[in-house]
Amino acid sequence: MEDKEKLMDILLEEKRRGRTQGILIGMLVTFFILAVTGIWIVVGSGFYRYFTSGAFFRKSNTLSASEADKLSVINDVIETYYLEDYEESDLKEGMYKGYVAGLQDPYSQYYTKKEFSELMEDNNGTFEGIGVYLSVNQESQTLEVINPIEGSPAEKAGIKSGDIIVEVDGEDVVGQDSDIVISKMRGEKGTKVNVGVVREGEDEILRFDIIRDVVESVTVTSEMLTDDIGYLSLSEFAAVSYDQFRLQLNDLKKKGMKGLIFDLRGNTGGDFDIAVKIADKFCPEGLVVYIEDKDGNKEEYNSESDCLDMPLVVLVNGYSASSSEIVTGAIKDYGVGTIMGTKTYGKGVVQRVLPLGDGSGIKVTIAKYYTPKGYNIHGVGIEPDVEVEWDYESYQKDGTDNQLDAAVEYLTKELK
Repeated sequence: MEDKEKLMDILLEEKRRGRTQGILIGMLVTFFILAVTGIWIVVGSGFYRYFTSGAFFRKSNTLSASEADKLSVINDVIETYYLEDYEESDLKEGMYKGYVAGLQDPYSQYYTKKEFSELMEDNNGTFEGIGVYLSVNQESQTLEVINPIEGSPAEKAGIKSGDIIVEVDGEDVVGQDSDIVISKMRGEKGTKVNVGVVREGEDEILRFDIIRDVVESVTVTSEMLTDDIGYLSLSEFAAVSYDQFRLQLNDLKKKGMKGLIFDLRGNTGGDFDIAVKIADKFCPEGLVVYIEDKDGNKEEYNSESDCLDMPLVVLVNGYSASSSEIVTGAIKDYGVGTIMGTKTYGKGVVQRVLPLGDGSGIKVTIAKYYTPKGYNIHGVGIEPDVEVEWDYESYQKDGTDNQLDAAVEYLTKELK
């Protein structure tokens, strides 16, 4: 218990110092969303045979005879001395994971058959799980709740924005791979999971029994804030997001909108193609984004001429990442909107996912992406045109959203 209390103090101190942003993964705990600007390809069993036959290692000279002997000795030591029972298949899966982890790239990863199956589930907007958006702190290896989905089991149970997940079903999950922790929280409708969190202002770990359910992912919300100013918030770039976005944007226009606040705060990314389609609605005809691989090969993605022609403010923060930055970067480069808030996260790399033929898979970073003016924002982020720091205390006290208020004030002046 003493160790838990020390951990709680450390995590809350990190949060107070603003260090809990971490590597953003923009995913629902209901399933594995590929929250990266990714390109999906299908590779047949021939690649798997090539990889597992040893030809890969022989060609690259990665595994020498002495290294193979060392691996054999390690196996003998485990077989002779290891106390507990174990599955040989788990050792092999761990070997594959460790090999990819050797890249020291947080976005490249090996997936077991089970993990890959979950990763590849159709992103259709309806899932079974607890329903919460998360970010991961790479330094402390903890998951922080960005927001529970409205009406989700997590929200109903009492999970709140800012909660730091430290336990799942009584197991300490601090330091575990984020995908593994997420897989422990997801599951079939009607099943129960106990989630333990550290929360600002609480002295002990809070534990919640959550009954998993079907979660409807509503990624877009909108409303008219004044007679002239519309507000549209996008929580993620999922397969359902573009249709939801288009319908609600058109609805705001019918209500007389003359200026729009587009809220991408807390949006950690998602589908690359959806990001391009949404950017198309704001940008004039031309380049939206392009990617470049290690050999210098480029691929361009363009917008058409039909775009929103009215004053625009885009709200962003340190949780705005990946696909959010594609849209933000295009809007900023074309000068068709004012970026307001705080600097974005800075994820400007592209991943490719390859099935390995036996049901497992690998995700690997294969390219950088660039804004229309040729900027790569990886590790840098996008600076807002108008910086407005988030007043968390006011929000906690009376629900005041000072960044949104600043955007309304800015647009009101623009529309006069």
